[in-house]
Amino acid sequence: MAWDEWEQAKAAAANRSEPTQMRLNQLPAEGSGPSGTGGGSGDLVVHDDVLGKLGDMARSLREQLSNYGDHARVATFEASNDLFNSGLDMGAGLLQVHDAWNTKLATLKEACGHISNGLDYSRSTHRKTEQKLVLGMNALDGTPMTQSRIYDQIK
Repeated sequence: MAWDEWEQAKAAAANRSEPTQMRLNQLPAEGSGPSGTGGGSGDLVVHDDVLGKLGDMARSLREQLSNYGDHARVATFEASNDLFNSGLDMGAGLLQVHDAWNTKLATLKEACGHISNGLDYSRSTHRKTEQKLVLGMNALDGTPMTQSRIYDQIK
């Protein structure tokens, strides 16, 4: 909307004798989208329960990696030392595999932790933002809009 259009819309609203009403823009209700899909045209849909399940899966994967990803570390390290001390170059190669595995395992565990924490943070932030949007709305006169007043305006 151009500035002139905005000024005209404000002037037209001020000249109306009917009470001022608030209208919230929103997506259609579930099941009312094209072909009954309910999806509408929104870009991002946040389902708290899905984010929670994904966060739990990432946390579980991290725990499993911690428990099972380290089983062969001691045996591999001892084997690499035995081979190296026996004069076989394969011992040095096996030690490199051991070190690379430990590095990759630590990186993967850290990534799972970041995913889990990021999803928890997203859920918390989204919930707080939604609450702030609903509770932080003000009427034209500047008074706070309670949930019941918002509902009355929508009806």
